[in-house]
Amino acid sequence: MRRRDFLVAAAGAAGWPLGARAQQAGLKQVAIEMLYEEGNGEGQILYDAFREALAKLGWTDGKNVRLNPLWSGTDAARMMEAAKEIVASHPDVIVSSSSPTTVALFQQTRTIPIVFVQVVDPVAQGFVASLSQPGGNATGLANFEASMAGKWIQLLKTVSPQLSRTTPHRRPTRRFI
Repeated sequence: MRRRDFLVAAAGAAGWPLGARAQQAGLKQVAIEMLYEEGNGEGQILYDAFREALAKLGWTDGKNVRLNPLWSGTDAARMMEAAKEIVASHPDVIVSSSSPTTVALFQQTRTIPIVFVQVVDPVAQGFVASLSQPGGNATGLANFEASMAGKWIQLLKTVSPQLSRTTPHRRPTRRFI
């Protein structure tokens, strides 16, 4: 090998880690606050499904997006600590896995976009202004739509025709945030 070829190869090899770091810095950052302890089987299944769904859409962790899951568990203090850590990292978007984690995140930011899942009645909790026009910095998926309650009653009547009365569910009157 000629000396010049060797120097070009060595310079390229020396610069490769710098290029890799620069590429990593340019990735879209997605922070995820999980309502599971790290190592929890159910939580890991949900996280893996999320990663796979993103990959099917062309977003691959480490290639064009950087996923940063924080496993806060159900401890309120740890949820708040994780929310502070997430906001301090300035991600491009935050994914919240539940109502409690969304509450913690809302207490830390009103500017970073938050996408929530597994939330019960996001309007009553104050996460969005309405389902059709969320407004603010949050949007996401609710566990069920309130109009489904009528379908549940219909299902109950089908299963148990003698049913004559149910106890109504009341909407929460206080907002968490």
